[in-house]
Amino acid sequence: MKRTVFIIFPVIFLGVAWASSDLSDLKAKYARPKSIPYLDDNKYTEEREILGKNLFFDPRLSGSNSISCSTCHNPSFAWGDGLAKGVGHGHKVLGRKSPTVLNLAWTEKLMWDGRFNWLEGQALGPIGSEAEMNMKMEGPGGLVEKIKGIAGYRELFAKAYPGEELKLELIAKAIAVYERGIISGEAPFDRWINGDEKAISDIAKQGFQIFNGKANCVACHSGWSFTDGSFHDIGVKDNDIGRGKFLKLKSQQHAFKTPGLRNITLRGPYMHGGNEKSLEDVVEFYNRGGNVKRESLSASIKPLNLSADEKKALVAFMSTLTSKDKPVDLPILPR
Repeated sequence: MKRTVFIIFPVIFLGVAWASSDLSDLKAKYARPKSIPYLDDNKYTEEREILGKNLFFDPRLSGSNSISCSTCHNPSFAWGDGLAKGVGHGHKVLGRKSPTVLNLAWTEKLMWDGRFNWLEGQALGPIGSEAEMNMKMEGPGGLVEKIKGIAGYRELFAKAYPGEELKLELIAKAIAVYERGIISGEAPFDRWINGDEKAISDIAKQGFQIFNGKANCVACHSGWSFTDGSFHDIGVKDNDIGRGKFLKLKSQQHAFKTPGLRNITLRGPYMHGGNEKSLEDVVEFYNRGGNVKRESLSASIKPLNLSADEKKALVAFMSTLTSKDKPVDLPILPR
């Protein structure tokens, strides 16, 4: 399947003074994409977005009829759940934090361990997982039969995918169309790089310099959504090997997806296990060079020796990446 490709350039350290040429350079490097990439065989239409939104918020997609995609990816929690670790079927605590679904249209490998390709490939994973939504997928009593049994859904699918058979693949496609449109809005940082010097504070500007310089956060958190889309062992102390389950490379043991930083102030607690409660805790974690040393540890993880003021500046900068997004209206579900 073909896709639209956006090339994201790494930022450079610009020094102390922010001349107009500096901001122009930043604007080019951090420019928000002008369009959303959709797969060639699953193009955007309003009908598909409406269908996908209904499916995303519908608890009937779970075996218990009580868990929807939005249970773990709630717009009120910046499309996460606000918990250290997700809660699945039977109210059992899962092994990892529920990641946000913000800005995933530009991401190829999904989940903390990258086990799914594209949103179209990921959408059904949690639904069919016994630990998460515990929904039987096919056959009598399965997801396809359940959806077909709802007249309102039959009508929505006919409008969104006319002439196509209602099957699992189509359900996944519809959810993915909706999820591709879940994008963080303009933040103070964006207004600053577009020339509004008052959009962020002086301490936040200092934090941006530290982010790209002494702290070297940009080594992994690059591009407009502040992620390299890759996997790294950052030194979280636990037995979860993450990406290492699928790639036996030494560097991928205990490696996890780099989360984007958009709307980061709304997304705590942090890390794949919810280990750090606040952004201040996250900065302290990186400042000491992680919590464990092992062969797979990323070369970028080492003590930073940041001062108290430098730590505050980093947090101040990251706070400028949070946008005031429009509240999401919940759909009236098909009956």
